[in-house]
Amino acid sequence: MIFKRKQAASGLAAVVSQLEEAVAARDGDRTGRAFTAVMKGVQSASDAERISAGPRLAALLPAFPPTGPRPMLAMAAGFCVERGADPVACAEPILDAVHRDLLDALEFARRWTAAGEVGDELPEPDEKIIDDALPARLGHDAYEATRLALAWCSIQDWQPPALAVLCRSAEVRRRHASTLLPACRDLAALQQHDLKCLAYALAVLDDEPLVVLHKPTGTGFEVRIGGIGDNFQLHTLLAHVLVGGGHVPGTPPSAQSVHLATDPEPARGRTAVVATGTFELLAPDGAPIWNEGLPDDIPVVEGRRLLVLDEPTYQRSWNADRFFPHLPGTAEPARVLTPDETRTWYARTSLGNGTRRPS
Repeated sequence: MIFKRKQAASGLAAVVSQLEEAVAARDGDRTGRAFTAVMKGVQSASDAERISAGPRLAALLPAFPPTGPRPMLAMAAGFCVERGADPVACAEPILDAVHRDLLDALEFARRWTAAGEVGDELPEPDEKIIDDALPARLGHDAYEATRLALAWCSIQDWQPPALAVLCRSAEVRRRHASTLLPACRDLAALQQHDLKCLAYALAVLDDEPLVVLHKPTGTGFEVRIGGIGDNFQLHTLLAHVLVGGGHVPGTPPSAQSVHLATDPEPARGRTAVVATGTFELLAPDGAPIWNEGLPDDIPVVEGRRLLVLDEPTYQRSWNADRFFPHLPGTAEPARVLTPDETRTWYARTSLGNGTRRPS
């Protein structure tokens, strides 16, 4: 949760109106006072007030300067989404700003590296780097240098509001994920920011067809998946569909672990429920698909993601709580592949034609 709950009532609509008027008038002093009032008001307002305020706060983001408190304004809008505001109505201003700051942070890194000595490391994202020497280091004027440095320092602050809208709407993910994910991964690769949650949310697959080959039985299936935060959750749901559905042998996952993976109601707190691995997840070339990874890691072959399941080489178990508490996963068996289809898909792997093992 972005903000802690407070009980006092407030007229949130009124202070949001004051902020809108101050921004429209380009009055810095009024804007500062109204912004402070909004930050307090969001915390103490009723959920009904937050539902109305969320889109209005998000809509103000483009009017705030890049060197201003935009992440805090986005957090306020994101908190309203957490309390019921429409994620679709709030998403575009929030995620457009996230994209802009991801690109600016990458540009900061490029300029910082270009101006340094060989072996110079990128700085930690700490505003102490914003000093009088920064413009010379980045090769630009003070405002531009400050803007890029603030993006470098504050990008992790954008994760809570981004997750608020991404984890509550498949439509938001469809509209924005493909644009943001490459920049997010490029910045995370520099190893100065922990962007795992944002990257995972942007990589969530929705209504995705998945071809699954079960190596021990030589059978094949088409499964449609969506809303799955990591491969631990995928593993549980595939075992539920295939073993629990009687398609392949094995021990199905517990009802509790399936419930935690699929419950439409948001998960509340951690549980002690343990899930046990049923399969070894493999790419078509035999390389492992790690439980710690994502369904997006599964390679696409002939227009379909293709996953091979084998017997586990050792017993695995993990906490059954899902990665994103507000994002229920789905895995629906579309159909059992015919023998000819199965052989065709097996021929696209390192396993040959998928001939069933002798019993």
